[in-house]
Amino acid sequence: MNWRIVAVGAVIIVPFVAVLASGFGKDPREVPSVLEGHPAPDFALETAEGGQVISLKDLRGHPVVLNFYASWCVPCAQEHPWLVKISKIYQPRGVTFLGVIYNDEVPKVKGFLRRYGQNYPTLQDPSSATAIDYGVAGVPETYIIDGQGQIVRKFVGPVSPEEFESTLEALL
Repeated sequence: MNWRIVAVGAVIIVPFVAVLASGFGKDPREVPSVLEGHPAPDFALETAEGGQVISLKDLRGHPVVLNFYASWCVPCAQEHPWLVKISKIYQPRGVTFLGVIYNDEVPKVKGFLRRYGQNYPTLQDPSSATAIDYGVAGVPETYIIDGQGQIVRKFVGPVSPEEFESTLEALL
């Protein structure tokens, strides 16, 4: 065995493995959003049913829950029934819930909604401009926006019910 080759390989591989290992044990959902505490990007998007355009600007004065999701997303399918259930509790208290389709087709999303339930509008984002404005990297991602239009919280992955509800309660 040529020890020089082994030594050179170790010099190259050991730092690489150390860098990779430094990320173990860290939850990517814990990365803070640069948008939290800043104004939410405005949007005006058509509903999946068509005909109605919903604008964030028109919803000022009330908290908004904005959930980016897709029919092909397994965590979205796990989270969605809970969001529908919780929306029934918080909508009467003045919270607006909106879903935004992320890289998906409207007919597939309609099937998803028939299967998992629907209690609030789903918006089309065909060019993904809104998803880009919000920095969506994958789904599900959920934003809680206060009545003044500031992003209070961003959830990456399925929402934590306890944190979600405590964030909403603090706004009401």
